[in-house]
Amino acid sequence: MTGATVLIHDDHFAPDEQDINWLKVAGEKGWIVLTKDSRIRYRVLEKTTLMNAGVAAFILTSADLKGNEMAEIFVNALPAISKTIKKYQKPFIAKIARSGRVSVLEN
Repeated sequence: MTGATVLIHDDHFAPDEQDINWLKVAGEKGWIVLTKDSRIRYRVLEKTTLMNAGVAAFILTSADLKGNEMAEIFVNALPAISKTIKKYQKPFIAKIARSGRVSVLEN
């Protein structure tokens, strides 16, 4: 898959912007969220905001990765991300394993 545009959080929001604020914007703009915040789905306010905003979120589950490692995993997962977006109606939360395998956790 080519042609994916990646927007960086800190290019659009303050680094310490509350999740509930940027998740609303992501939903309004139809952005797909890629994050390494594996706890986001357990925090009620953030999860509720994500789901109410109609966001498709993909969570990288591997911890302690450097930026280039995360980028490589996301790039390798692009075909599976694309399939997931076509198969499931938003909102949903999916995880991305180090292998690039994508699994929907909540829909």
